[in-house]
Amino acid sequence: MGEYVITMPDVGEGVAEAELVEWHVKPGDAVREDMVLAAVMTDKATVEIPSPVSGTILWLAGEIGDVIAVKAPLVRIDMDGHGAMPSAEQEQAPAKAEPVATHEAVAEERLLVAKPAGAAKPTIFQPVAAAARTASGEAKPLASPAVRRRAQDAGIDLRQVHGTGPAGRITHDDLDAYAAGDTQPAAPAALARKTTTEEIKVTGLRRRIAEKMTLAASRIPHITYVEEIDVTDLEDLRETMNRTRKPEQPKLTILPFLVRAMVKTIGEQPGVNATFDDEAGIITRHGAVHIGIATQTQSGLTVPVIRHAEARSVWDCAGEISRLAEAARTGAAQREELSGSTITITSLGAMGGIVTTPIINHPEVAIVGVNKIMMRPVWDGSQFVPRKIMNLSCSFDHRVIDGWNAASFVQRIRALLETPALIFIES
Repeated sequence: MGEYVITMPDVGEGVAEAELVEWHVKPGDAVREDMVLAAVMTDKATVEIPSPVSGTILWLAGEIGDVIAVKAPLVRIDMDGHGAMPSAEQEQAPAKAEPVATHEAVAEERLLVAKPAGAAKPTIFQPVAAAARTASGEAKPLASPAVRRRAQDAGIDLRQVHGTGPAGRITHDDLDAYAAGDTQPAAPAALARKTTTEEIKVTGLRRRIAEKMTLAASRIPHITYVEEIDVTDLEDLRETMNRTRKPEQPKLTILPFLVRAMVKTIGEQPGVNATFDDEAGIITRHGAVHIGIATQTQSGLTVPVIRHAEARSVWDCAGEISRLAEAARTGAAQREELSGSTITITSLGAMGGIVTTPIINHPEVAIVGVNKIMMRPVWDGSQFVPRKIMNLSCSFDHRVIDGWNAASFVQRIRALLETPALIFIES
């Protein structure tokens, strides 16, 4: 029947290459139609590559961490002796001839065109969730559909299996180790010397983060400005609004108020809501305020985007922040929800520290860092009184924003947060 070649699919939006983050097979393995062969990652999503035919793996394109160009050969499969035939929309390569049948055309069609209702099979390419949750809210183990099916068939609870793949993903080898009784490493002797080393290849999302941070730190001259904010009155208002909120309204954190304060300040200082193309020498000021919210996930840092924050109320901002954070943590965020920000907020919540030096999300020109709230004694002119104090640590691109303008931006946000009624006054 001949050889079948699967090429790297075009996942759209001008993506020219993708990184290999997981292999599910090796040369010599027998595969069946629809079996997942590999997982690849673009800048925004992870995609599983299934086999459209049954056969035997002849060749794989590279190792984990390698970057493969779109349309380049990814997998070669020998179909001799297997009855499964490619579908009508695919072509078969003649035996012992140059391979002409590829998976790329089929991949593009199935990726970009939705299946009609009642179709026999689901869309062939699906984003891989960075994490999932059960109905009770418990974190669901990371594993591919093939691993889940195998575990289910073997009666193995994946929550008991230690994953060694990227971001703790459970692999077939992990299932083999668990089945063999190697469930966890032996505990080292107390106070014993340790001489082992471990090399970890930077791949997947962690590699994307490293590249982005390197680009930002090497090309943007940062200026970081830190200011104390008295959020006592804001916290009182927030707690009151949460106590009296309607059942359908989301719980308010401090971030929705900060978003609205930033929107009002950007209206007065539009220069901070901008992107800078330093190669072309062009600064683009944006009328729309698309605020990125740096969010920690099991796989690493992602930045889902609140689009058109200028058109959202505090309640609307709270609901959108909650929805986007959950989508990012479970890997359900869409590509358009993870790009296009014009300014970013980064917050470590209760672990926010006293001061941070956030790195700007290139090609933006400003980032607002939120530090933790602490009760501190403040002199009111006659005595020390307890007040809730929070620092804002904000970084700016000094090529675009002067120190005075940076300070003015932060001071205006401070005024709004310290007198929160101003946030709700339309100017």
